[in-house]
Amino acid sequence: MRVTLIGGTGHIGTYLVPRLVDLGCELTVVSRRQREPYRPHGAWKKVEHVEIDREEAEQSGDFGKEILALNPDVVIDLICFTPASARQLVEALRGQVQQFLHCGTVWVHGPSAVVPTTEAAPRRPFGAYGVDKAAIEADLLAEARRNGFPATVLHPGHIVGPGWSPLNPQGHFDPRVFSMLARGEEVALPNLGLETVHHVHADDVAQSFVQAMLRWSSAVGESFHVVSPAALTLRGYAEAVAGWFAQEANLAFLPWEEWKETVSEEEAQATWDHIAHSPNCSIEKARSLLGYEPRYSSLQAVQEAVDGLIASGAVAV
Repeated sequence: MRVTLIGGTGHIGTYLVPRLVDLGCELTVVSRRQREPYRPHGAWKKVEHVEIDREEAEQSGDFGKEILALNPDVVIDLICFTPASARQLVEALRGQVQQFLHCGTVWVHGPSAVVPTTEAAPRRPFGAYGVDKAAIEADLLAEARRNGFPATVLHPGHIVGPGWSPLNPQGHFDPRVFSMLARGEEVALPNLGLETVHHVHADDVAQSFVQAMLRWSSAVGESFHVVSPAALTLRGYAEAVAGWFAQEANLAFLPWEEWKETVSEEEAQATWDHIAHSPNCSIEKARSLLGYEPRYSSLQAVQEAVDGLIASGAVAV
């Protein structure tokens, strides 16, 4: 099977490429070649690399044509962020591919209502990222159901893996929070620390794409959550991290307006985005239809990433 992977050198691609090669796929990775995978693997020697600047190709209207020229059976798009970008691919690939897999996000849901949230929950996205991803999902599934376009949408949570800093218990990405918890220092959480975050290991996301290919008939025309088995509250997350280092979490709780003054403006915005969403998503649909079974809990995924940060010196314990 000829697979074209768009954006294959990032978090998900680091794990997805070896899985696809092991599956026996003839794999082409499309990227700008601006980064190396987070983890080396011999599978990359069996991959054809094609350099395309997506933004430039889309502006000229050629991106879809360039992907079609690679003669794929399956196209996996990990870096599509606007409805117009997705439509250009659909127009070029309609009737030409066996399956088209799009990487979405659990933020298509907006704030959680009934939890765990299922894929059938009404979409109430906010912010450009969530709104655009929800529009892409709606367009792709409509194309699948009305016109037979073989689209599948997979919605990861907060992606975690060694080599980059995970979303921390304050709801942003500064690794110093892990250092503070490891040393028993006071860490302030917004409100009562009861908002939720929902991580997923990058390899489990990779697993979901392979499972969607293997179970084509169940996957086409559907969207699926791809997260760990359970979300974490900020408070429970902080307490667990402190416990890794034989510490009792030294936590303070501040109303939002006070708390946001304790961090940078960028960190406050990241935290607000995460706690305003407070994702808590069900994976029962992916389990039953795709056979998706995450290897990592949220804490296991984060711990692997934090171990890497400790080894690199980014987290001091």
